[in-house]
Formats: sequence, structure tokens, C-alpha cells
Amino acid sequence: MNAATLAFAREHSDSDTARLLLGRAPEGVDLKQAAQQIEGLRTAARKWPGLLRCEGFVYPPRVNREQASSEATAAYKASFARGCARVADLTGGMGVDSAAFAAVAGRVDYVERDPSLCSLAEGNFFALGLSNVSCHCDDGLRWLASCGEGAFGLVYIDPSRRSQSGRRVAAFEDCTPDITASVPLLLSFASRLLVKASPMIDIVQACRQLGGVDEVHVVAVGGECRELLFLCGGGSAEPTVHCVDLAPSHRFSFSFAPSQEAATPVRLSDVPLDYIFDPNAALMKAGCFGLLGSQFGLCQLDPSTRLFTSSVLPSRPFPGRVLRVVRPLRLDARAVRGALPEGRAHVVTRNFPREAAALQRELGLKEGGDLFVVAATAGGRRVGLLCERVEQPPCGDL
Repeated sequence: MNAATLAFAREHSDSDTARLLLGRAPEGVDLKQAAQQIEGLRTAARKWPGLLRCEGFVYPPRVNREQASSEATAAYKASFARGCARVADLTGGMGVDSAAFAAVAGRVDYVERDPSLCSLAEGNFFALGLSNVSCHCDDGLRWLASCGEGAFGLVYIDPSRRSQSGRRVAAFEDCTPDITASVPLLLSFASRLLVKASPMIDIVQACRQLGGVDEVHVVAVGGECRELLFLCGGGSAEPTVHCVDLAPSHRFSFSFAPSQEAATPVRLSDVPLDYIFDPNAALMKAGCFGLLGSQFGLCQLDPSTRLFTSSVLPSRPFPGRVLRVVRPLRLDARAVRGALPEGRAHVVTRNFPREAAALQRELGLKEGGDLFVVAATAGGRRVGLLCERVEQPPCGDL
């Protein structure tokens, strides 16, 4: 992409791209490519803020930007490569992960089978000043077979989670490549293997399919579960599950062994008490409920309701949302109008017949405001609660 187009995109980063495309292109400017760069710059502002400083960085098409790791999650994955002499990224894509690996490893091999994407990434690594990244346009597994055994400290693979028709998929066997039969081969070339999976995948089944999983990392950003990472190669008898949230406002880390969780009974409360605790998405995905309740002295509202309750606040910050119960609330539109005359609230449903969005419409509420409507099952009964948020600092390590 020429310098004039890149400069035009930066100068018009706040412009309406649809209107720009209808206009006349200045000399030397490709308006279609400029529009793609403007959209890329907007994505970068929230997803890769560090890239905005690199004026020569060229952003790929939207689908590749969507599939790429965020700056925060890429940096987290780079911690597995720290000190490695050589790292292989077998599904390079936009190159965000490879760039993060290159900051902490001696050498990185970026492998991508799409020629145009590979060429774009190679130019971007040069623009970023990363001289320790080698680019290879090839199928990752085929390229790896040409390397010597034990050549890498870490091999990273992020199978594509889109079908040929563009439909999103989650299970390993539906991804490209399907690595379930290739783990022993991959580990013959590396000390450790790091596999990224869909947040929708079942953790227990994934560990069974991969075999030899030492660590599972459930990564959230700002209360939203973004990635599941499986680290293989150490020969552990049981994986350790690490739950983290990387956003400064939500930051916490919590680690446990599945056997610990299985051996810890869940305490129950038949009724909601003064406070409601909604665990962070990473903990919800990991299925950590008995240990969480035990450590914070909380009771669960129902065996299948993933909300906790207590009559007092814990002595340390809770990894998730904390709400104070204002009063019980009948879940019909008339009662809600009386309690919320402005017609705004955040709706939370857990173990309830309707999803939050559907209940919000049914109650005639708009999203927003300072109050929460919680609809859940407690002690086998449907309950409604009007709540307000309790502000708390980030948790840190638990």
C-alpha cells in the first residue's frame, strides 16, 4: 500500500467511509484501501492502541481483524514464550501474537497460508522494527514437518473457527486445522504447545481431546470471556486452571485444580440476602463455584443458579459484580414501572426461563441507569430483585 493512501487514511480517520468512497480520490490515493485502513485505525483504538503509534502499519480486511487477538490477550500469551530461543506461530493471521512473541523470544517463525495476509504481515513486522520474525507462506503443520525435532521452545496454534461458508464453529474437529490427532506430532517439535480455543468450547472435553494438558487459562477482558488457552507438554497428572481478567478495572487472577473444586461442597441459601455476587465470566466458564463460595464465605442461590448471596460484604474485593439488594421486585411491567419510573435499568437473569434481553423488553425497560433488575431461581422459586451496584477495587491475585 502506498504512503499517500496511508497518510490519507490517518488524516481522515474520523470521516464517514461510505461518503469518502463516493467522492473523488486525490492523486495517488486508493479510496477503497483507505477506507479499509480507516476502519482498521478505529478497531486499533480499542483493540491494539499500541499499533496507532506505527504510521506504516497496514491493517488487513475486517474478517482478519476480527479473528486477531487483542493487544492485551496477545501480551498475556507472550508470557509463555518469555526466554524461549525460538517460537513458532503456526496460524499467524494478522500477526498480533507473533509480534508479541517477538518482544520476549529470541526468534519467531510466523506461518500463514494466505499469501496476501502473509505479505502484509511481513511488511508490518518491518514497520514495527521486528527483525527477529521470519515469515513463511505455508500450511502450519506441513511447514513444521520440515523443521528439526525439538527445534522450538514453544509452538502456538490458533485453529480457524470459521467454516468454509463463514459460519462460526467451536469444536476442535470443526476447526481448521483439526489438531486433535496432531498433538504428539506438535510436541515432538517443541518443549511446550499452546493451543487457543473458542470460549464456547467445553473445557473438560477439550482436555480429553488434546491429552496431556498441564494448564488451562480462561482469559477475560472487562468481564467478557475472550480466550481459552491450553498448555501442553509438561506431563502433569492434572491440569491447573487459571482464571484471569486483564482489564485494569476488573483485574484478578485465581488458580485451582479441578479435583479441589470437585471436593468443595457448594453452600446454598434458600432466599436472597442483602448482597448478590455475580462471578467474573472467567470463573463462570471454568466452573469454579464451590471454592469461590468457600473462600469468600458466600452461599449460592440455587444448585443451578450461578449467583451468590451474603448478608455482609467480604473483607476483600470479590472477582465479579457485587450488588446490594434494595428490595424484592415483582417481575411484571406494572410493578417495574412503579419501581423504575424512568424506565431504565440493567437486567440480569440466571437460571430463569427468559434471557435478559427478552425480559427487558417484556418489562418495558431500556438499558441504562444506576439500578439492576435481577431475575433468578432461589431455593427452587423464581425471584425478582431491585439492586444497586457496589463499587469495589480490582481484586489482584486471589
